[in-house]
Amino acid sequence: MTDDLKTLADLLDRHARRYGRETPVDGLNLTRTETPMEIRSVYRPSFCAVLQGGKVSMLGERAFRYGAGQGLLASVDVPVTARIVEASPERPYLAFGVEIDPAMVAEMLPALAEDAVAEPAFTALHTDRLDAAIMDPLGRLLSLLDQPRDIPVMAPLIKREITWRLLNGSLGPMLRHMGLRDSQAARIGRATAWIRDHFREPLRVPDLAEMAGMSLASFHRHFKAVTTLSPVQFQKLVRLQEARRMLLENHEVSAVGYAIGYESASHFNRDYRRQFGAPPGRDVAAIRALVAREVA
Repeated sequence: MTDDLKTLADLLDRHARRYGRETPVDGLNLTRTETPMEIRSVYRPSFCAVLQGGKVSMLGERAFRYGAGQGLLASVDVPVTARIVEASPERPYLAFGVEIDPAMVAEMLPALAEDAVAEPAFTALHTDRLDAAIMDPLGRLLSLLDQPRDIPVMAPLIKREITWRLLNGSLGPMLRHMGLRDSQAARIGRATAWIRDHFREPLRVPDLAEMAGMSLASFHRHFKAVTTLSPVQFQKLVRLQEARRMLLENHEVSAVGYAIGYESASHFNRDYRRQFGAPPGRDVAAIRALVAREVA
């Protein structure tokens, strides 16, 4: 591990012990675990940097493996099964993610060189090494956690710099899809974002196709190509992720299913078990036991 990477890893380790996953910097999330584990979630448009350990993110059948000194870019909301494969008490897995604003990407596109704006073939996830240009602002963003008074002013500026560095780096061609309003990826991205924000509501796929400016058949085809799921399956996954979050916050199992849009408790329990491998109560108990061991 290089000196810069080790310095950032030590800084993240300290803040992850203090804050856990959520931090006072909006859109900055930390991950620290001493145990290999599987995580199923919907990645938002974001950039994840791994400082120690290793991880594999599965989008459908395609695997993206990345470790210390590497990052992963998610260009749209996509369902991912992730496995932290390198983690131990002596060398915990350490990573942090920064959410990316599609509007900011679109705003920056005109400032890019003309030959850099061409739209390449799209992949929702992409990995690459962390170069010096991106390491510096990532480190300054993480360091803001030691300077809370600076966060409201400096965090937006540093996140803007991070977006610019990504656009001009090797991951730029994938990120530019997010800002090209009429690209297929951006159209599907608007639909997945709507589902994420309105997951409790009944889903009308024709309305989503109209939002994306596509025919119904074209929308179904492109949605599946980007997310590996149908719109209905995507909504179900978002709902179940929210259910898990609510259960970890001590909401009653009997009330959670109805709160996320299910009309039947048995239907909710069946889908939850199918997604996470255990009924709600047993799944949450296992997660809490793992967290307790991590804290100890």
